Amino acid sequence: MAKKQTAGQEQLGEFAPQFAHLNDDVLFGEVWDKEDELSAHDRSLITIAALIAMGNTEQLATHLQIGKANGITQKEIVAEITHLAFYVGWPKAWSAFNRAKEIWQ
Repeated sequence: MAKKQTAGQEQLGEFAPQFAHLNDDVLFGEVWDKEDELSAHDRSLITIAALIAMGNTEQLATHLQIGKANGITQKEIVAEITHLAFYVGWPKAWSAFNRAKEIWQ
């Protein structure tokens, strides 16, 4: 990721400093930065799919925004959510489409 992630520090730094460090420096630093293994675009598609599958809509909006910044197009997100609907459930797809519409429109 091009921009340094600071959400962990900003939201949980004082309350859960180790978790904030792991979020910002390890997950979004070390793991997401390995572009030679997976592009940020592909990592976003994978992350979004996992969040939809688990029904984690609270984190979904942020990752949809990150995905859009990483080059995911409206056509791609629509195809991804439609595909997932058959594997993870129609209601989860509806929820995901509601979040995606907010970001791509």
